[in-house]
Amino acid sequence: MNARIILVTLLILLRPALGMAETIDVSDNHGGSVAAYDARWSGLAARGVDVRIVGPCQSACTVLLGHIPRARICVTPEASFGFHQAHLPSATATLWNAYAPDIRAWINGHGGLQKDFIWMRAPDTYRFFKKC
Repeated sequence: MNARIILVTLLILLRPALGMAETIDVSDNHGGSVAAYDARWSGLAARGVDVRIVGPCQSACTVLLGHIPRARICVTPEASFGFHQAHLPSATATLWNAYAPDIRAWINGHGGLQKDFIWMRAPDTYRFFKKC
């Protein structure tokens, strides 16, 4: 084995010990079951993942905002969040409760959660999240 392969292998094996978080890319995510997304993001948050938003994160995908600390989220210029009411009131409550007060204020300032999507795109995303 050459030195580069050994180094890469060691970095992969030592990643948790070195504090190097796994990065999850979110792109073209149209959502689905709020309960399923809530459970998924809860598990990923427990692993300490970083999240890079590189495209649309809409509907149930946005529940990640309640699990992943903002310091672990970055956005690219193509990043966007699509907020709307879920089909069930309890699922809408789960989404709403996932959003920090400043995100809720942004949503309310754009008409509140409704059946149609409200899109947060750059430059608004840069007010809330760091650039990747």
